Amino acid sequence: MKKFRKVLDGLTTSSPGGTMGSPSCGSAAGTPTAAPTPREIDVQETLVSENFQLCKTVRHGFPYQPTALAFDPVQKILAIGSRSGGVRILGRPGVDCFCQHESGAAVLQLQFLINEGALVTACADDTLHLWNLRQRRPAVLHSLKFNRERITFCHLPFQSKWLYVGTERGNTHIVNIESFILSGYVIMWNKAIELSTKTHPGPVVHLSDSPKDEGKLLIGFESGTVVQWDLRVKKADFRIYYDEAIHSVGWHHEGKQFMCSHSDGSLTMWNLRNTTKPFQVTFPHGKIQKDGRKESCKPILKVEYKTCRNSEPFIIFSGGLSYDKAGRRPTLTIMHGKAITVLEMDYPIVEFMALCETPYNNEVQEPYAVVVLLEKDLIVVDLTQSNFPVFENPYPMDIHESPVTCTAYFAECPPDIIPILYSIGAKHKKTGYSQKEWPIAGGTWTLGSHTYPEIIITGHADGSIKFWDASAITLQMLYKLKTSKAFEKPKQGEGRAAELVEEDPFAVQMVSWCPQSRIFCVVGISAHIILYRFSKYDANTQIVSLEVRLQCESEDVISPSENENNPCFTESGSHSPQPHQQHPPSPGSRTPEGNKDSIPCLKVKDRMVRVPPGYQAELVIQLLWVDGEPPQQITSLDVNSAYGLLAFGNCNGLAVVDYMQKTILLCVSTLDLYGAADPYQRLTRSPRRNRQSTSEFCMRGLSNFYSDSKKRIRTSYQSLTELSDNQQSIDMERSKSPTSVHYPTSLHNDPRVLPEPVASLRASHCSPVFYLLDNDHVNGHCTSPTSQPCSAGKPRVPMGPEGPRLTRRGPGRPPFRKAQSAACMEISLPVSHTEGYASRRAMLQQLHGVTMYSHDEHHTSAPYCWSERESRENSFSRSRSSSVSSIDRDTKEAITTLQFGESYGRKNDAVPTPCLWVGTSLGVVLLIPMSIPTDQEERMEEPVTIGPSGAVLMLKGSILRFSFLDCMGALLQSPYEVWRDPNAPEDPDRPRKRKLVHFSPSSSQDTCGDGHLAVVCSERQAKVFLMPSQSCLFVHNITESSFVLRADVVSVSNSVCLACFCANGHVMTLSLPSLRPLMDINYLPLTDMRIARTFCFTNGGQALYLSSPTEIQRITYSQEMCDNLQEMLGELFTPIETPEAQNRGFLKGFFGGNANTFDREELFGEAAAGKASRSLAQHIPGQGGMEGMKVAASGVVGDLARARIALDERGQRLGELEERTALMMTSAETFSKHAHELMLKCKDKKWYQF
Repeated sequence: MKKFRKVLDGLTTSSPGGTMGSPSCGSAAGTPTAAPTPREIDVQETLVSENFQLCKTVRHGFPYQPTALAFDPVQKILAIGSRSGGVRILGRPGVDCFCQHESGAAVLQLQFLINEGALVTACADDTLHLWNLRQRRPAVLHSLKFNRERITFCHLPFQSKWLYVGTERGNTHIVNIESFILSGYVIMWNKAIELSTKTHPGPVVHLSDSPKDEGKLLIGFESGTVVQWDLRVKKADFRIYYDEAIHSVGWHHEGKQFMCSHSDGSLTMWNLRNTTKPFQVTFPHGKIQKDGRKESCKPILKVEYKTCRNSEPFIIFSGGLSYDKAGRRPTLTIMHGKAITVLEMDYPIVEFMALCETPYNNEVQEPYAVVVLLEKDLIVVDLTQSNFPVFENPYPMDIHESPVTCTAYFAECPPDIIPILYSIGAKHKKTGYSQKEWPIAGGTWTLGSHTYPEIIITGHADGSIKFWDASAITLQMLYKLKTSKAFEKPKQGEGRAAELVEEDPFAVQMVSWCPQSRIFCVVGISAHIILYRFSKYDANTQIVSLEVRLQCESEDVISPSENENNPCFTESGSHSPQPHQQHPPSPGSRTPEGNKDSIPCLKVKDRMVRVPPGYQAELVIQLLWVDGEPPQQITSLDVNSAYGLLAFGNCNGLAVVDYMQKTILLCVSTLDLYGAADPYQRLTRSPRRNRQSTSEFCMRGLSNFYSDSKKRIRTSYQSLTELSDNQQSIDMERSKSPTSVHYPTSLHNDPRVLPEPVASLRASHCSPVFYLLDNDHVNGHCTSPTSQPCSAGKPRVPMGPEGPRLTRRGPGRPPFRKAQSAACMEISLPVSHTEGYASRRAMLQQLHGVTMYSHDEHHTSAPYCWSERESRENSFSRSRSSSVSSIDRDTKEAITTLQFGESYGRKNDAVPTPCLWVGTSLGVVLLIPMSIPTDQEERMEEPVTIGPSGAVLMLKGSILRFSFLDCMGALLQSPYEVWRDPNAPEDPDRPRKRKLVHFSPSSSQDTCGDGHLAVVCSERQAKVFLMPSQSCLFVHNITESSFVLRADVVSVSNSVCLACFCANGHVMTLSLPSLRPLMDINYLPLTDMRIARTFCFTNGGQALYLSSPTEIQRITYSQEMCDNLQEMLGELFTPIETPEAQNRGFLKGFFGGNANTFDREELFGEAAAGKASRSLAQHIPGQGGMEGMKVAASGVVGDLARARIALDERGQRLGELEERTALMMTSAETFSKHAHELMLKCKDKKWYQF
């Protein structure tokens, strides 16, 4: 526990010698700041490093790129392997476990040790792994690495400890499951086939033991050869040679016949009495053509032959369709007697498996369902009903139904919000599912004691929003909202839809939700915002539309020859965007040049619409095209229900909307927000040039969900064009509209191909880095690693024709690009800041289609030439990228974060007032006080007044997060309005009034008086300011080599801290208010932008991100939750008695062979078969042995294990006692015998004969 007694005490120092660039905090970073008030602050920080630990909790969603499937018919659990080496094990709802192979090799095959609590995985790196499932977090017990052969197929007979392993060379090896050691018994391919065969049979594609005799092993080779090998006598019983390649084999349960599927789309039936030819050949989907020949068909990749007691057998197979039927979807065919049912699937079939009542292969199978694993879905078909309905999937497998574009995570929600969302969402559920219970019902799961309401919100590329119940580390769909219903459907080929080639115009970019007031806002990629209110009643409503002309009127930078003698000053009057009222000109309006002007990108429904219960659209705000330029994407948003205000911004400026009065209160450029307090010197602007049509800059659609990274780069927003090495062409480029600036396709490093001023700038590099300042945002927050300085009084830019020009107008570009699905971004990027950093930023730039902005870090020939450190820390300029021409040296300042709250807009304010905190991409914090009528009637009639105060605070890098604490260190929530149903019936006796909840700084503390602490975090730095004096109390430089992607102030262990996620993969927590580092763990390197866009923290020490395009990974950084995680996870293994085998009867046992006398240990053990070659395979002991036992000891399985161990020990002691008793009895008998013999010998002797 640490105390801070005075403002000047206990200040952390992170970078001595650095400076802070605000007029109100101009002292050195990390050193005491002279506070204007001598008041004492008494903050007791309770958080210590021991409160934090990082670990994964649970993974939700569909396994990405699945490859294998397995099912335990006794435990009733399902396992799915993936291409990345992951294994998902599913049981009843709540039982969901994820395991990952350390090698990351693809999983080829899975085999359960049925009812043993273990799983064998075969991976693409030719390694077998044995997983222990008798613990809540499975671990590898043994591994066996094959060195000289490639694994192709595995088979583990029921209740056997010997695993058959087929290889690419055609050999079959045998592995002991208990010791994971290779047996010396090997079935070589040249012994399996006839000596006269001249060709290699190919890899082993099938292994199975005969249901009639376990001592007979059926081996299928890819070439079409099938061999039944007698394991006892070590020779082949029969060999089958077929012309077509074999894909799979299925036995009849009596073991007298089997079925093969082939590459020509045929099924062959073989009888063991006559193996010379198949007794039946069928082409299920091949018709006879007019010339009498069969249609050519696709391969049947797998077939299952399952018998029924009271009906015809089931023959289930995938594939086999004729080639001439183009465009047909993948199918699963079910043949039951004469009935043939073809089930079309939405995605290709990876694997399927029939679920049967019995685990024994020599009994009637009685299949009741078939599990179908598709590329992007999991389906279970009910075989007990004639129409074969599917089961309703209880797992959240449809997260990726439309690609995820943003996420939000809310913990400790109001307890009534989840039931009401579920009740409304349940009305829209699909019907037609099977009425039977979900057949995968294994494992046990109980609601843990450490649970609280949690909600996850996902936004998607099709404009849909999904609310998920995430309580108790589960995930269940609550409610789905379609934002596209607020707009008219664009007609293809007409008007704007033809020009805007938009496949995903409704894609969700960010969301803002207030659980208390149930106000919900959605930001879309078409520069639109939709505000929703929640109602339990349906209603007829008309959506109000507001259109905002948020486009800077500032102009391009003129050439040095035109402006080299002009002083740097600000033209504040020419930068104000203009609000556009509700009824704009018709959508077809154009400027005289034929460009679009004053039109939105989408058309809102202008008629009364019937809306169902749930979230109902009330207001739509759209940004307009201006002079042929599409609006820039919205980069920040905040809404406050108590104030009735909504604020949003982009790289052009800021707008504030009164959604209660449906009016635009403020629409201003970022530059005009500063007033006289602008910390930067600006260049003059030239008059606006005529703009050319920019229809080529229209928004494009979302790229293919699973397309490769090259395609995504190729289809990124704007391709780079060649840079002309003609000075005249460069001057012409300068005179063009910012939206028509072209960029080079390559990174030019040869100064000879560039104009002289450009080459001189290139030669002055210190560390070339790409900077993303425009629309490269993660959930609305800029991800540019800016090195924004914090100093005052220094010249910001070397003036003169050779110095870089600092302007607010960058090389503009239309923001419309593909809906950057967080699911689609899989480009591998280097994460080291010392090697490959520039290429990483370039890759990010290309991925986002974002304009690159950069400035010289220091210029040796400039008249103002400081030391390298001073230039880096104090100058606003940054290092240039060699791919940006000298005409692109101007920068837009984007609004990156907004926050409403009760604060002090000016230093001399005595009481807190409603304020809007504004953060920009240049590290500037602006405070805007507001005057809001308090009376309900006045609020609806009187206007809200907003006056920018000019208060400026400074940080390094783009601003990411604001938060407020009282002087005791407690978190101050933003005020909100208590929810009331807008469509509820009116009660004349009780008129509805607004009920507001305020968290004023002055009311939260009595001992400290007025004032509060403001926590501001940027991508480089975190600072704590004392309000209203605006003095900087604490500062911490979070990172120098990387940049922060996400930052949130969260509550952990009854206290608060600042949690940060950096691009280099580090997850950090800092104490508040002292910003003392508590945790810094290198958890997850940023290998793709999917993680950056979806990573978010929440209260309770939890966080999540999209680990793959189809899966959400939840993690915790709380030690308390890590300790309680074991009881929250489900048990995979439950002790169940293995079903007894059916009595075969005397005649079947007598005539059915001697299967029960087969002893594998006698054949495959070391005594009989010897040892295998050491070079063939290497045994690797796993890490899950003792650890697994320790973990299991905390649950039910641990209790059972301890009881079993105790019984074993007791039995062992009883056995030892019995042995000792037997020895004593033997000894007594021997003594008695000897005594009797001695008595007989001495009976007749006289005394003198002794």
